[in-house]
Amino acid sequence: MKKFLLLTGGIVAACVALALIGPLTGLLFSGLFVALGMHFYTASKSTFGKIFWFTVGLIGVLSAISNIPAMVGLAAIAIIYVIYKKWNGQDVKIPTIEAKEVDPFTNFEKEWSNLTK
Repeated sequence: MKKFLLLTGGIVAACVALALIGPLTGLLFSGLFVALGMHFYTASKSTFGKIFWFTVGLIGVLSAISNIPAMVGLAAIAIIYVIYKKWNGQDVKIPTIEAKEVDPFTNFEKEWSNLTK
């Protein structure tokens, strides 16, 4: 029964991802415009160049905002990944941000033990 539910969920997620392939490609090109705008804005020396590349980046950001359905497609792709891992019996670890205590002497003790060897 577990394999059947995984298969059904995978098929539904694949259908959703395939249905949203257009917005996903739009989001990809939007990200490309943002990356190009940021890269060439920082490399540009002239005022006209900075204004132009800022405009290109702004167009990319506005286009990415208009491709919000692509976020559902990205979630469907993530679900397909999780289902694939579960199908093969592998553990799926989702990284979380944990507040851990930072001890400033940990690195010192490690380096000191390396020096005394």
